[in-house]
Amino acid sequence: MKALKTTVAIAAVIGFASCSPKITNTSQVKNTTMSTKKQQVASLLKAIETGAAEPIAVINSNRYTQHNLGAEDGLAGFGKVLQQLPKGSAKVNTVRVFEDGNYVFAHTDYNFFGPKIGFDIFRFEDGKIVEHWDNLQTTAGPNPSGHTMTDGTTTITDLDKTEVNKRLVRNFVDDILVNGEMEKLAGYFNGDNYIQHNPLIPDQLSGLGKALGEMAKAGITMNYDRIHQVLGEGNFVLVVSEGQLGGKHNSFYDLFRVENGKVAEHWDTIEEIPAKEQWKNNNGKFGF
Repeated sequence: MKALKTTVAIAAVIGFASCSPKITNTSQVKNTTMSTKKQQVASLLKAIETGAAEPIAVINSNRYTQHNLGAEDGLAGFGKVLQQLPKGSAKVNTVRVFEDGNYVFAHTDYNFFGPKIGFDIFRFEDGKIVEHWDNLQTTAGPNPSGHTMTDGTTTITDLDKTEVNKRLVRNFVDDILVNGEMEKLAGYFNGDNYIQHNPLIPDQLSGLGKALGEMAKAGITMNYDRIHQVLGEGNFVLVVSEGQLGGKHNSFYDLFRVENGKVAEHWDTIEEIPAKEQWKNNNGKFGF
């Protein structure tokens, strides 16, 4: 019963949306005046494209812990991945970047061994990056409503409500996605005013029925088992979760925009976690 409720809940989250007009982002990282740490992260990610060496100095080479399971640990592992890229092939457009204490997290459109959308999280200590997590999904879409995986609102507001919004979104994911308490669903939304960036699901309420029907036909179940981290700045909150999709172990990164105390917009990436024998480091996908 829980699995069924959770499948319904997730379909609601990725399909229960409004007819709000499309908002398109046309330039890189325009969501706020950039702090030093945000600038450092944006520059570090851009260096994947440009090959610039200077931004890498923000990484503490003696204490860099890597949670991307496809990269070896430490700064040397990061460099080894970059060396494998065909020259001039990488493109990086960081659309959103946020700061929460010692953490900076970014939402980026990549061409990095193929087109991908990614969320990256960096932890700073004494002014240097000492830890990194990410979640990457092959670029898809636009979805049936014309939204891409990265377009939409970029402006950070309500900085004084960061902690309130983080609690709201954590409770939403815990109640609806983890525990399948569907009777609480309506309380998290302002009617149908919910903008969706999942590449498969349209904004209309009909998207919910479509998602449920397609998942049922394909025998696909999706379960959120555990929340690992909740980070936020103002009206944006990122939730890092672990669970199952179609019987396979996956990591879910969900970015929500909150407006007037309700969930208003959603972006996500879903990445399958490989078997442990395929890991190139032993730090695990999460480890917060």
